[in-house]
Amino acid sequence: MVKKRERLEIIRDILTAIQKFKNIRHAKLLHSSNLSPQMFKQYIGELLEKGFIKRGETGKIKYFVLDYRGMEFLKEYRNIENVIRNFGL
Repeated sequence: MVKKRERLEIIRDILTAIQKFKNIRHAKLLHSSNLSPQMFKQYIGELLEKGFIKRGETGKIKYFVLDYRGMEFLKEYRNIENVIRNFGL
C-alpha cells in the first residue's frame, strides 16, 4: 500500500521543485507536484498568500519563484529531517 504524503511533505515537494528549476511554469509545477489540479490550486494559493512563493512574468511567460520565506522553510524542514534521521526515528 502506498503511503499518502502529509501536508508538510507536499509543501516541501512544491517548494523543492521551484527551487530546483529557479523559476517554474504552472504546468510543469503541477506535473512535478503530483497533485490534482484542485489540490494544487489550494496549495499554491496558500503558499502565495503566506509569502513562500511569488509569481513572476517575462513577457507572456508566467512562472513561480521561491521567496525568502520559502527558502527559510526548506532550510528548517531539512534541519528537522536531519534531527529525526540522527535519532533514528
